[in-house]
Amino acid sequence: MSSNHIRLEISDQAPGAVATITIDRTEALNALNTAALVVLAETIEGLATNSALRALVLTGAGSKAFSGGADINEMATLADPSAARAFIKRLHRCCEALRDLPVPTIARINGYAFGGAMEIAAACDVRVAVDTAVFGMPEVRLGIPSVIEAALLPQLIGWGRTRELLLFGENFSAAEALEWGFVERLAPADKLDTVIERWLQQLAQCTPKAVTAQKRLIRAWEDLPLRDAIQAGIDAFEEAARSGEPAKAMAAFLARRRSK
Repeated sequence: MSSNHIRLEISDQAPGAVATITIDRTEALNALNTAALVVLAETIEGLATNSALRALVLTGAGSKAFSGGADINEMATLADPSAARAFIKRLHRCCEALRDLPVPTIARINGYAFGGAMEIAAACDVRVAVDTAVFGMPEVRLGIPSVIEAALLPQLIGWGRTRELLLFGENFSAAEALEWGFVERLAPADKLDTVIERWLQQLAQCTPKAVTAQKRLIRAWEDLPLRDAIQAGIDAFEEAARSGEPAKAMAAFLARRRSK
């Protein structure tokens, strides 16, 4: 598959290696066709073995769109049910790769985010959007339900808002996305990266193993009953102590405090 529409850059800065993946199909509002979906999933999965990686930023090229979602031109040709299933599983693979990546993932939403693009953003750990961004889940207007990682929406915005979005297919604004809890931060276009830099600076103050353990635990909490989720936290705490990282981090913290 061609990688022309998926660009990967890795910079070495605080808090360490930071990967930026850019969806680059500006002529199609960065819509995701099969070629782009396959390369996007492979690119994210490939980062999982990078032990120096501390974070991933996912964005769209240009100033109009994060992504218009799954490519409607291709979806319109999916008359065979097995082809339709294969296509949506490719989109799910991208979302799952983001959720499985050991480091924090940041959706840098620089414009339109529709359908599958909203699902990809929901699969990221945190989201920052330009204040002019527009969101929507228009699938029911195109004859299909919203599926796969749309299932994450109730955890982010509640069941009522999820029903409103998915059953009526209407767009909503960046301000509404912030108010509802879909995005964590809004910023003007020229300040979008400032928010991300602030997050990365905060991440630099955290120990890598603890962050990885925390992300893994949060993912487990999503699937576990409360009692089991609490037990998973106890197990994670013990495992952290076994690694020796907490003792070092706490000793350094105490030394800094004594030096003040």
